[in-house]
Amino acid sequence: MATPSKTPPGADPKQLERTGTVREIGSQAVWSLSSCKPGFGVDQLRDDNLETYWQSDGSQPHLVNIQFRRKTTVKMLCIYADYKSDESYTPSKISVRVGNNFHNLQEVRQLEMVEPSGWIHISLLDGANSPIRTFMIQVAVLANHQNGRDTHMRQIKIYTPVEDSSMGKFPRCTTVDFMMYRTIR
Repeated sequence: MATPSKTPPGADPKQLERTGTVREIGSQAVWSLSSCKPGFGVDQLRDDNLETYWQSDGSQPHLVNIQFRRKTTVKMLCIYADYKSDESYTPSKISVRVGNNFHNLQEVRQLEMVEPSGWIHISLLDGANSPIRTFMIQVAVLANHQNGRDTHMRQIKIYTPVEDSSMGKFPRCTTVDFMMYRTIR
């Protein structure tokens, strides 16, 4: 596992999960890539290890497609990038698109990154400042640093807001130890 010093304090998305306000939903999606080198695919992109990565193997744009079985509320996308380790493989321009399928994707965010190191938090909010609802998210790497051809992406996490309890008298659980007790069966 990577040393915690690679991620600036407070930027680790797992800290947000511990507050009980968001939940990671990447496991509920079907992931696909435009291309990958053997042994550097979706499994490495989702393995919670900052030392492993997806490496593309083709022409740009390099795509990560994330499809949900039902329309899903998404608040934030987090991407881990490390320029010092990946140099010309590090993305410098990323587009985030959402939609119902491949044919109606709309760009919601475009980011320019200058030598990123650590977690990049990308909020996915609509015009009313509410989390978006979508069937599909596409992350497109449009350019790399130093005009690199292939890209490395170390981790991608997707977060949904945690809904408040319908029973207002129960406090929000904020520790991992008590998360299992917040619903009544």
